[in-house]
Amino acid sequence: MDHPIICFGQQPCGFFPKRYLVAKILTARRLQKEIGGEIVFFFHDSDHDPRETITIVRDQHSDQEVSLNFQFENRIQKQFSPLYAKRVLSEWQEKTARQLPRYVRPSLVAHFKKIKCSNVADFCLEMYTRMGLLEGVRVERSSAPKFRARAVAVPDYFVDVRYEGEIVRARYRDGKLLLHKGGDRFLEIPGGEFGPKQISPTRDTRFYWMQSVIRCTHYVAGASEQHYISKTDVPEVKFIERDEISDSGKAYTDS
Repeated sequence: MDHPIICFGQQPCGFFPKRYLVAKILTARRLQKEIGGEIVFFFHDSDHDPRETITIVRDQHSDQEVSLNFQFENRIQKQFSPLYAKRVLSEWQEKTARQLPRYVRPSLVAHFKKIKCSNVADFCLEMYTRMGLLEGVRVERSSAPKFRARAVAVPDYFVDVRYEGEIVRARYRDGKLLLHKGGDRFLEIPGGEFGPKQISPTRDTRFYWMQSVIRCTHYVAGASEQHYISKTDVPEVKFIERDEISDSGKAYTDS
């Protein structure tokens, strides 16, 4: 193995990252010390679920857990826009910055205040970088047109299209573009021609799509990924379970 490529993947998972992401990073770094090679972070910022960025912190005075999240301009953007297209509101950042001293130490508040990003995905990535978590790590983004153009075609996917003034992530099925409204309810929206640069994979096709570009030799997988990744499709990859970490779904604020 001349050049191992150690990869892990994650959606933007809070403006302070969830601890399970940090566990993936630490696992990848440990493996790199053992076998060498390069670490790649597959940043799946094409996901659209606003719950992904919920940030759970602890009040230093009351010891109560508090859930914080971005605010969004409108319902369409909140429900259906991919994370790279959900805009950061300056008034939200200012309001949240005033609250943060109750939850985290001053250095993290300072990082938060200094970030000047227009969208949620960029904001999260900038914070992770400022916290020193991504030093020496190559980041590949699922929203990048060049990445998408290089990726293999998959049978099940989403398409980023314009709808009511916003970029939305619509499921392509049976020639239709659909927005999921919950349960078994879908809204069909108009669509025209689209190409690979507008396409991102579903959960079940994501790893194969990602691997066609990154070509990793090792993949650090989280608990849920172990269940849905079809490992038989990628026999060249050695899967590594991420190291255990306490309070895995809470925000990491130790940096």
